[in-house]
Amino acid sequence: MNLKERFLQNCLPFTDDYQLIGNLWAQIEKQYTGKGRHYHNLQHLENMFPELETLKADITDFSIITFSVFYHDVIYDATSKTNEEKSAEFAASRMKRMNIDQDTVRKVSEQIIATKSHQRSGNADTNYLLDADLSVLGKDRETYMEYTLKIRKEYAVYPDFLYKPGRKKVLQHFLELESIFKTDTFRNQYEDQARKKY
Repeated sequence: MNLKERFLQNCLPFTDDYQLIGNLWAQIEKQYTGKGRHYHNLQHLENMFPELETLKADITDFSIITFSVFYHDVIYDATSKTNEEKSAEFAASRMKRMNIDQDTVRKVSEQIIATKSHQRSGNADTNYLLDADLSVLGKDRETYMEYTLKIRKEYAVYPDFLYKPGRKKVLQHFLELESIFKTDTFRNQYEDQARKKY
């Protein structure tokens, strides 16, 4: 299932307005294909869904986590510290247009904001989202190196003397966590490989 079809299927339980859904998808597509989107693009979303699909039976609300995947990086500016908050606001405003209930909107917003610090959540679904978001860290070396190059391109506005210490700080943050991955499934699959790279 491609991303557009997946988004459509996730929206249909809430609205049968195909034009609205199409417009909302077009906004997502425009954001993720913007200039400077070398890693945080549609491919990133496409890589997250297979990770989550294999755990569908363990995820309490797959519809909520699907909205969170689509919107978690919808606003992405390498120079901003409020991308997650802005992405959550973007998601909330679009979901309200589909008359999605406030509780669902709140849960999606909370999951999106959780991707800012990647701290373990009391919500199991949020932990699956966080782990899928970071799964690239535990992939084979070639995939990981490709990821680091794409991230560097996204931060091209910063010269090396600023970028390298900043990137080191981000990686140090992950290493200092009790575990990079929050769920047993992802931890067993990716934790050792991710830590070896650092």
